[in-house]
Amino acid sequence: MLSQLHLIRAFEEKVLDLAGQGLVHGPAHSAIGQEGGAVGSAMAMRASDQVNGSHRAHHQFLAKALAYVAPEGIDPEKSFGETLRHLSKRTLSEILGLAEGFCKGRGGSMHLRWANSGNLGTNAIVGGGVPMAAGAAWAHKRADTGDVVYTYFGDGAVNIGSVLETMNVAAAWKLPICFFIENNRYAVSTHVEEVTAETRLSARGLAFGIPALRVDGMDTLSVYLAAEEANATMRRGDGPVVIEVDVYRYFHQNGALPGSAFGYRSKEEEQEWRGRDPLDAMARDLMERQIIGAQAVEDLRTRCQEMMEEIADELVEEADGQRRIVPALWPEESFRDFGLRGDLSEFEGARFEEQESFSGTLKDNVKFIDAVADVMMRRMEADERVVVLGEDVHRLKGGTNGATKGLSDRFPERCLGTPISENAFTGIAGGMAADGRVRPVIEFMYPDFMWVAADQVFNQIGKARHMFGGDSAMPVVLRTKVAMGTGYGSQHSMDPAGIFATAPGWRIVAPSTPFDYVGLMNAALHCEDPVLVLEHVDLYASKGAASAEDLDYMIPLGKAKTVRTGGSVTILTYLVMVEKTRQVVERLGVDAEIIDLRSLDRAGLDWETVEASVEKTGNVLIVEQGAAGTSYGGWLADDLQRRCFDALDQPVKRVHGAEASPSISKVLEAAACASLQDIEAALREVMADQGLPLAAE
Repeated sequence: MLSQLHLIRAFEEKVLDLAGQGLVHGPAHSAIGQEGGAVGSAMAMRASDQVNGSHRAHHQFLAKALAYVAPEGIDPEKSFGETLRHLSKRTLSEILGLAEGFCKGRGGSMHLRWANSGNLGTNAIVGGGVPMAAGAAWAHKRADTGDVVYTYFGDGAVNIGSVLETMNVAAAWKLPICFFIENNRYAVSTHVEEVTAETRLSARGLAFGIPALRVDGMDTLSVYLAAEEANATMRRGDGPVVIEVDVYRYFHQNGALPGSAFGYRSKEEEQEWRGRDPLDAMARDLMERQIIGAQAVEDLRTRCQEMMEEIADELVEEADGQRRIVPALWPEESFRDFGLRGDLSEFEGARFEEQESFSGTLKDNVKFIDAVADVMMRRMEADERVVVLGEDVHRLKGGTNGATKGLSDRFPERCLGTPISENAFTGIAGGMAADGRVRPVIEFMYPDFMWVAADQVFNQIGKARHMFGGDSAMPVVLRTKVAMGTGYGSQHSMDPAGIFATAPGWRIVAPSTPFDYVGLMNAALHCEDPVLVLEHVDLYASKGAASAEDLDYMIPLGKAKTVRTGGSVTILTYLVMVEKTRQVVERLGVDAEIIDLRSLDRAGLDWETVEASVEKTGNVLIVEQGAAGTSYGGWLADDLQRRCFDALDQPVKRVHGAEASPSISKVLEAAACASLQDIEAALREVMADQGLPLAAE
């Protein structure tokens, strides 16, 4: 413990030193003074236990990593060896943004991940990593290994909704997770007593039926004993535990100045806490037991500082009288987008089918919603990793629309009805996926609910692979339905395609037929990236051809489908608007080529098919149903005009809904959504601008 405390302290001091020289790009949130909580808890863990933390987490990352690389402990009177040195160098390299870092420089100070050591990834969003930790804990519980997860956060995060939501779910599901609260009393400069009436933060656990311990975090051994007690509870299967440790950060939120320099703490308060320094307290305990002498402690301190000085000298050089990062250590600029999504190599050898060339038996008049339920049943039968979670998915004969019909009867442990806590259960799914043993399928009852879970959807799941270096898979499938026309109003009726298409990391598929749904859902569940599967409530009752027996084929991600050939205008559309557009085109007799995009994300758009069509027709119309403000077609039109400018005979035209969201009134709702009349008017305009006739006239 003493060795870990000193190694972490010297590391943190070197980070602040480099930050003071302007060599740390971004913040340097040191945890000097708080080392006891991290070391005491990490020493009580197995190598296979896991942790994650918030933006102030160098000490937690190092404590878990040090225990992992030195399972027999670190002798404070012997040389550290190359393993500890290499760990320290890689961690410092990451904080400096260098290629040798654990996340190849992408994560920096606030996003530290080393899965081998049990470090799931730290997080710059206060409380944002807590649901992800619960997802990992669910995977441990299901595997029945007895492993546990610690999620570290501070007094500021205790009042975050995602933290409290996750406490509730973890207690209800008896997950082996420790909510470890580092109460350092200040969220930046705001004192805990200013923001909560209940300053015993561990009391939050009792509200959810979670046993809670409170301990002096400046006493490392006390923390260790509390962690041992918590681990025994969790490993028995008795569910989560809260540990609150009283600690103190010696410096301001960021940088090497104390809080008193900014006027929100007194020097007397700071001095009092420094008198309880965890390094000094541990040394006194050891010396009183005559286990180590004062000189050995001093030598330990010196060796830690010397090692960090040597490491820093390997990363920093003098040039023109200035200190700078050694240029050769930076990542290559070409690495910028690597790992934003995977390379789809997981599809090598996959069997792809299209309805037109399908050699199996097709049956007609299959309801779209039945195809949704059937393929999920098949995947859960074939792959025990697949887990479905969402509100009411386990009841009502398959949720609110029948999409999960039969799953809870067949797989009660893998069809999880959740609380109304989108932020929590979305993050839990992300943690399940990151664990690697689970392939979660989330159902959002309505896509508008993504705003409730926006942090987990976009900041966590969408960015995880790229942020942590590009190599960590995130196989989450998110199902949701566009419900325009159902009378559910402004907060239940959006088309989220435009939002997801402009957010990094997500793939998007939008099946318009039962046959395509099966193939695209299979592909989504095979993909190592997060995939949004868009459905439409109007399609649920529609009927079409589907395979009579084969539910295992895939349709490639990134492959559009030409559903009607023509030579005068290219129409790009998706979901329910594919059939609506076909109806208008055939009624008017327009020589139009209709392309069902199917894959809507930037990486998955089938430019080969689109550009070939535009070269042929010279005219483009984009058709979507949803509101103008969150329109998918906006960015698509921009890209089209850049890519296909020379082939276009006129600007790209678009059909979309109004600026206002659909409202409850049936008349106003219809006016807010793109209609058959809107498609007809746009087609007439396209054809008139080129002097082209309409066959029907």
